[in-house]
Formats: sequence, C-alpha cells, structure tokens
Amino acid sequence: MRKLPTWKELTLAGIITEAGNSVEYKTGNWRTLTPVVNYDECIKCGVCWSFCPEYAWEEGEDSFFKLNTDYCKGCGICAVECPRKCIKMVEL
Repeated sequence: MRKLPTWKELTLAGIITEAGNSVEYKTGNWRTLTPVVNYDECIKCGVCWSFCPEYAWEEGEDSFFKLNTDYCKGCGICAVECPRKCIKMVEL
C-alpha cells in the first residue's frame, strides 16, 4: 500500500500571496442558485450572516442583511438556517 505524504512533505503548488487577501478573489460567479430574501418577513436576526461560510451577507444601514453576490457561491445554507424561512434559493 502506498503511503501518502504528510502536509509538511507536500511540494509547493498554487499561488501563494499575502494572508487575508481572499477579498480580492470574487468567487460568486460560479453559482447556479442565488438566495432571494422576502424582507417583509425578515426579522433582522443575522442568522444568514452567521451561518454563511463565505460571509457573503453584509449588514446594511437599515439593519437588514444584504447579499454580496461577488462572494455568494449559492450553497443555500442561509435558506436552510433562516428561522423565518424568508430566504428562498432560485435559479439564476
């Protein structure tokens, strides 16, 4: 059986840049679904923001959370976790 290398033994590959630069890489253009919020039902709880693995939700001046489509990958976690079920995933 072949032994896989540990992470320390792996050869360097990919692009290494400054730490904290992920904001420079807009990844939302590969999604096929997008969340749509019914703001009449939204209670501004921020659950969409707290569960989003990409932090694609941003709190607006009106305290509603708005989607930043530059980073949303369309995973749908926000729609699943929304306690009011006011977020629906729709095809683009």
